[in-house]
Amino acid sequence: MTPAYTAGLYEAAYDCLMQADPTRKIAMMQILAADWHAGRLQRRYDSGVPQRIPVPGRPSRPLLVPAAELPRRSSSTAPGRQALAHAIAHIEFNAINLALDAVYRFRDMPDAYYTDWLQVAVEEGRHFGLLQDYLQSRGEAYGSYTAHNGLWEMAIKTDHDVLVRMALVPRVLEARGLDVTPGMIKKFEAIGDNETIRILHIILRDEIGHVRVGDNWFRWTCQQRQLNPETTFFE
Repeated sequence: MTPAYTAGLYEAAYDCLMQADPTRKIAMMQILAADWHAGRLQRRYDSGVPQRIPVPGRPSRPLLVPAAELPRRSSSTAPGRQALAHAIAHIEFNAINLALDAVYRFRDMPDAYYTDWLQVAVEEGRHFGLLQDYLQSRGEAYGSYTAHNGLWEMAIKTDHDVLVRMALVPRVLEARGLDVTPGMIKKFEAIGDNETIRILHIILRDEIGHVRVGDNWFRWTCQQRQLNPETTFFE
C-alpha cells in the first residue's frame, strides 16, 4: 500500500476527519492506520493547537433534526427496519469522526493511545460499510432518512479534556449502545432478519472493545492526575 501522507499524525487525522465523502473517508482512514502502524507517521509537536470543529466532514445528507423530531421506528415493518439500520449507520459514521478527533485533538498521550483509537476508527468504518451495503441492497442509502447530531454535540462539549472525553463518550454513550443492542437482536430474531442480526453481532462484539479502550484510557489519565476514577467519573 502506497503511503498517502508525508505530514505528521495529527495533520493526517485532521484530513480524514474533515473528508466529507464516507467512502473516501474510510479509504483515507485505512491508509492512515496502516501508515501509523508501519512507522511512516510521526507525532509532530510543531503542528499547532488543535482547532475546535463545530462541523466535521460529513455529506450534505442526512438532514439533521432535533432528536425529538425523529419518527418512531418499528422493526416489524421493512421500512421501519431500514430506518433503524440508517439510524445505526449514522451512529457509526459519527463514531468514525469521534475516533479520528480523539487522535487529532489530544496530543500528550502515549503512542498506544493513538494505536487504539485508529483501530476503533477502522472498526467503526467497517460497521458503517456493512450498514451502507444493507441499505443499498434495499434501494436506500445513507442520507435517505433524517438523523440527529447528539454524538457530535458531545464531541464539542468534551473537546477540552481527554479525561472528560473518555468518561462521557465511550463510558456513557457507547456503553448505552451496548445496553440496547441485545434487545434489538432479539427483535430481529423474532422476525427472522438474519442479515441484520449478523451485522448487529459484529457491532456488539467490536463495541465491547471500544468501551474497554475508553475505560482503559480514562483510568490511565486518572492515574496520571492522581484522581480516583470512580468519584471522578460521577463528578
